[in-house]
Amino acid sequence: MIPILQVRNLSVRFGGLTAIADMTMDVREGEVLSLIGPNGAGKTTAFNAITGYLAPTSGGIAFRGKSLKGMRTDAIALLGLVRTFQKTSVFGGRSALDNVLIGLHLRARQTPLAILLGFPYVEREERELIEEARKILGFVGLGKREKEQASALPYGDQRLLEVAIALAAQPKLLMLDEPVSGMNPSETAGFMAKLAEIRKLGITVLLVEHDMKMVMGVSDRVVCLSQGRIIADGTPAEIQRDPEVIRAYLGERFRRVVGGNA
Repeated sequence: MIPILQVRNLSVRFGGLTAIADMTMDVREGEVLSLIGPNGAGKTTAFNAITGYLAPTSGGIAFRGKSLKGMRTDAIALLGLVRTFQKTSVFGGRSALDNVLIGLHLRARQTPLAILLGFPYVEREERELIEEARKILGFVGLGKREKEQASALPYGDQRLLEVAIALAAQPKLLMLDEPVSGMNPSETAGFMAKLAEIRKLGITVLLVEHDMKMVMGVSDRVVCLSQGRIIADGTPAEIQRDPEVIRAYLGERFRRVVGGNA
């Protein structure tokens, strides 16, 4: 079976600085793959290159067998490759429901002319979109907060709202950039449970995260980056034991987090 995402010999350079060097990686359909590594290792740069926010210096990226070379970010999202960001990117001045509706309208058939002329299907489709937006909010646990302004939501709920917006785009592959950053342990545990539900929808997940307890708890496979290069690719158990990963990233910090079993 062809991997849902194929990254081949990807390099990204900024002047004389190499952010990603000859990165080759597959994401298999249905799995949760976590990309880990120290700050500055190139994780977010890789996300940006894969989703079209950054042009690679060299190499290739294919999603479901289709090359993404030269494609715009919105066209990539319409294929089903959807991402969240390291910092929350919700529409703070709009309600939670409106935020999800904005994501849904990217798929709508409505046009400015159809709205202006009052075609019957426009009103019908709007009702359907509102119903779907409410279902998505309910799924992520924000069903009772649909009328609240996004900027007034607690930080953890804003992260969930961002995931709801991404789900509105009907992703085949959902890329999450530090989704539990800033969450407390209870919120993180809730997000881990929600991630399991997202998998049941048939959505593949590519995750960047520094919370190693979460990474080891949700991942089928882990890839470790260091200084722009992949230094390890394996199961969580294999990564925990990998001497180079421990030396470059995990170290004693990891032993304290997971209880000294590395």
